[in-house]
Amino acid sequence: MSKADLNMLKNELAALSVFRSILLKKEMASLCAFLTAEGNICERLSAYADFVSSLSEHGGSLSEFLKKAVCEDENSYIVLTAQGKSVPDCILNNTYNELDIFSRLSELSYTDFRDYLNYDGYLPEFSNKATDFRELYAERVKNVSSLGYGIFASYPMFRLVDGEIVPVKSADKITVESFVGYEKERQAVIDNTRLLIEGDCAANVLLYGDAGTGKSSTVKAIANLFFDRGVRLIELRKDQLLSLSDVMNKIADNPLKFIIFIDDLSFNKNDDQFSMLKAALEGSAGARSHNSVIYATSNRRHIVKETFSDRAASDDIHRNDTVQELLSLSERFGLTVYFSKPNKILYLDIVHQLAKRYGIDIEQNELDVKAEAFALNKGNRSPRAAEQFVKSLIKN
Repeated sequence: MSKADLNMLKNELAALSVFRSILLKKEMASLCAFLTAEGNICERLSAYADFVSSLSEHGGSLSEFLKKAVCEDENSYIVLTAQGKSVPDCILNNTYNELDIFSRLSELSYTDFRDYLNYDGYLPEFSNKATDFRELYAERVKNVSSLGYGIFASYPMFRLVDGEIVPVKSADKITVESFVGYEKERQAVIDNTRLLIEGDCAANVLLYGDAGTGKSSTVKAIANLFFDRGVRLIELRKDQLLSLSDVMNKIADNPLKFIIFIDDLSFNKNDDQFSMLKAALEGSAGARSHNSVIYATSNRRHIVKETFSDRAASDDIHRNDTVQELLSLSERFGLTVYFSKPNKILYLDIVHQLAKRYGIDIEQNELDVKAEAFALNKGNRSPRAAEQFVKSLIKN
């Protein structure tokens, strides 16, 4: 590529409109800084080295960076297309022209920059592979309902921070295959999630039962299972429930499917947080979302912490109505799944299968005695206790 061609690319990059946010990424910013650098050769070489260094997390490849940046970009074209709306001709033409610019960038080699610098000394190399970005992007758009765009393109799980949905970059990678036991309970949640994916009437789900039985892990594993089919998980803390309607509004027009996950849910009888959850579960106009479901876990079937004093007389003349409203919140979930504490047979079966998985070579009777002693010391049998026990054997 000639110096004139590189100068033209430099100018065309400055004129990006649809994909303008890509210019803010450090890789593209460093490339533009190099192309516009003036001064002596050392200053220009330093700018070039910054550009090559920025590609390290993409395997040193400019084309890999460009593919990731283009495919994940949230822009007017992809948003309108995903929402099934008409794209104005000007935006359509700008999109195609800018994709062609990225295609030409993918044809560059480090020798083109050597000629651009008119320099014969050591020059760091980078890799690049010619890519048809029109074709690549057309395939991405066709599958946008499963691949997503923007922050939802690369991450399976998210949380709310200062009112903004942000990715969990070190999300739990647990898989459905890693579980032992509770197949029937887990399958009910999997089947419901399939209904969500297929656009059928999926239910909001309450997973309740004893601690350590795998309720939270089940939800996260299912989100991972269906990531490639367009499912994403957004976790809200109980104290963030007042933001539930806002979160649903933010994702309402997104082509992906969302699990709003509320872990360890419980309310006191005077809690004012439950009203927003109640509205969402009942499908009120302000909270309903066609592409999301609420999955909540709780150690209590009725979610509400009720004490004996709550049942005594109070100044609230409608006390019984208030308590009943709180207690009936769990009934508003379309599907409730009970994760019971395992009996001895199931507990030991979980231990046996985990021991086999981790390569623990201990005679079964000895393993059972130690497993029971571990559970007794913990105070209960549970899948979590079984896993902790087996992992303690690995350490020893």
